Amino acid sequence: MRLEGGCYCGEVRYVAEGDPMMQAQCHCRECQYISGGAPNTFIAMPVAGFTYITGQPKQFTRKDLERAVTREFCAECGTHLVTKVPGLPAVVVKVGTLDEPAQFHPQLAIYTCDKQEFHQIPTGIPTFEKLPGH
Repeated sequence: MRLEGGCYCGEVRYVAEGDPMMQAQCHCRECQYISGGAPNTFIAMPVAGFTYITGQPKQFTRKDLERAVTREFCAECGTHLVTKVPGLPAVVVKVGTLDEPAQFHPQLAIYTCDKQEFHQIPTGIPTFEKLPGH
């Protein structure tokens, strides 16, 4: 699979290539903050196939959390582009930043323990209170 995308203002662009490791919705509170309240829809792509082709994002990592993720976003318009999880050989690409969001096909919903009443989960996909296997 080849994904292309970027931020709202066009300052930062990326390409992600490889076999998707996961296509999911995340309902955790942290993702709700980043998304503005909705679940975070993402495709986890191999790190080796991910490249910024225009611009460079700003990074943010909370210093008060153990194993905090790093979020990368456009410093100009603020669009959240990707998340990098310590120890995970993937780049978590935000579906809203894709040139073709229809490439996203959710396979599961995670962290449903934090799901809000107004969040919608597609019928028939597996759901997990936390991460699968945890």
